[in-house]
Amino acid sequence: METFNKTRPRVGVIGGAFNPIHFGHLLTAEAARVEFDLDQVIFMPWGQSPSKPEESEAGPEERYAMTVIATAPNPYFSVSRLEIDRPGPSYTIDTLKQLHQGLKDVADVYFIAGADAVLEILTWKDPAGLAGFCEFIAATRPGFELDQLQELIEKNPALPKVCGLEIPALAISATDIRERVRRTSPIRYLLPDAVVDYINKTGFYK
Repeated sequence: METFNKTRPRVGVIGGAFNPIHFGHLLTAEAARVEFDLDQVIFMPWGQSPSKPEESEAGPEERYAMTVIATAPNPYFSVSRLEIDRPGPSYTIDTLKQLHQGLKDVADVYFIAGADAVLEILTWKDPAGLAGFCEFIAATRPGFELDQLQELIEKNPALPKVCGLEIPALAISATDIRERVRRTSPIRYLLPDAVVDYINKTGFYK
């Protein structure tokens, strides 16, 4: 894996449905910010996933609102409407190109994703093209073997550089949270209290 040497400001980007956002997302973003000395981390809620259908009535605007609520206490976090406002499926390469234009080459971009997602990078739109716009931070739970990821990178030198990041093991998933809401099981302490209150007030996922 590559070791990053900071020469310019760094911007981290973490994308996802955030349906809903939870402490696993926030912990990953904060760990990446500290470990790789990122100047800010931009949360990028999907507008429309190219592969996953909508799984609940929490649409793009509601997912955006929950992400804003959850990230508000951290001054290093911000939330972008770029994919929410852009029509059609959200592809990482299109987002990074647009983000790159906005930064006007004044900062380096690091895309934060789970190692499992990075392993599927060859199925993404224009995977080799990503190398021109970002480097990857692949978040893993402690003990997760990175051999497959290392092998993928060695076999495909045109792909972006990737560095692994271990974070504390948190078995939290948005799918489980939605199911808990449907069962009226407790979700507090899995995600920020303000997001819990938002979900309870709006009735999402019931």
